Amino acid sequence: MRIARWIHAGEVGEGFVEGDSVVSFPESLTVAAVLQRGLDAAHALRAQALEQAPTEAVPLAEVTLLAPVVPASVRDFVAFEEHVEGVSAGVEGTSHVADEWYRAPTFYFTNPHTILGPGEPVRPPVTQRLDFELELAAVIGGVDGSDGANLTAAAAASHVFGYTIMNDWSARDLQGREMKVRLGPAKGKDFGTSLGPWIVTADEFEPYLDDDGFLAVRAEVRINGDLIGEDLVSNMGWPFPVLVAYASRNSRVVPGDVLGSGTVGNGGCLGELWGRNGSLTPAPLVEGDEVSMSIEGIGDLTAKVGAVVPAPELPAAVARPRDRHRITN
Repeated sequence: MRIARWIHAGEVGEGFVEGDSVVSFPESLTVAAVLQRGLDAAHALRAQALEQAPTEAVPLAEVTLLAPVVPASVRDFVAFEEHVEGVSAGVEGTSHVADEWYRAPTFYFTNPHTILGPGEPVRPPVTQRLDFELELAAVIGGVDGSDGANLTAAAAASHVFGYTIMNDWSARDLQGREMKVRLGPAKGKDFGTSLGPWIVTADEFEPYLDDDGFLAVRAEVRINGDLIGEDLVSNMGWPFPVLVAYASRNSRVVPGDVLGSGTVGNGGCLGELWGRNGSLTPAPLVEGDEVSMSIEGIGDLTAKVGAVVPAPELPAAVARPRDRHRITN
C-alpha cells in the first residue's frame, strides 16, 4: 500500500497510489489523520477508497507529488558503521569509529519546516561542499492503547507505519565548523531534507526482512546518471524497531514522526568518499546537478540542485569582560 500527497488542479490531494493513478482518502482525510488511526485502519480506508476509484482516480502523470508526510518531528540516526568510518577519515584524518557508537544508536533532530518533495530543487546556503545523504526513513503511526513512550523494541515495531526515501542534504563546510563547538549539526543541515516519493506501508517490506529483523533492501544513488553509491539497508547496526525504541526512551514517538536510518555505506554520501579518497573526489554538488536515489520496494526520489541562497551577514562574537556584577553609579 502506497500513500502520497500531491497537487492537482491547484489543490492539495492526499490518498493512495494505485497503479499509475492516485485516489483520495475517503472523507477528505489527510495523511496525518490516517497515520494517527494506524495501519489496520489504513487498510480499511483503502478498500473504501477503491470502491470510488473508477470515478475519483487521477493519473499520476497529471499530479505533482509533494513530500508524503508533514513531519511532526525528524530524527536522523547514524546507524551505518561504514559511513562513520569514511566520514571520520575526512574529518579527523584517520578512519575511526568511537566506542560510544556501538553502545547505543545516536541521532540528531533536523528541521521539519524545510521538507522538500520529489523533484523539488534544493536551494542550499553558500557552501563549497554541498553533499547528499541516502537514507531509508521510517514513518510512525498510531497504535491503540500506546502513548509511544519507553517502548520495547518488540512494541516499537508496531509503531512503524511505513517507509520512505530520505535525502539529508548537507553543507559539509558549515557542518564541520559547527561541530568543532561540540554541538550540531545545525545550519549545515537546516536548509532542506527531501522525502518521497510516497510512504510504502511496513507490511509490504516483510518479504525483505532477514533472520535478524533487518531490511535487506538495496539502496542506490546516482549523480547526473552515474552510480555513486550502493548498499543494503540491512548493513545498519540496529534494525528500525530498536531505533524507534531508543527514540522513545524517556520520551515519546508520535504519529507523523520521521526517523532516518542515517546514511548508508559504500558511497551513500560524498563525505564518506572524500574521506576514503583523501580528496574532494567525486566533486561536491553544484547548481544543476541531479541527485537520484532509489530504494528497493519504494521507488525513486530525484531532485536537482538549485541556485544558492545567500544569507544576511551576521557579526562574530563580541569579546566580553566577564564581569560578575553590574556597574552602578
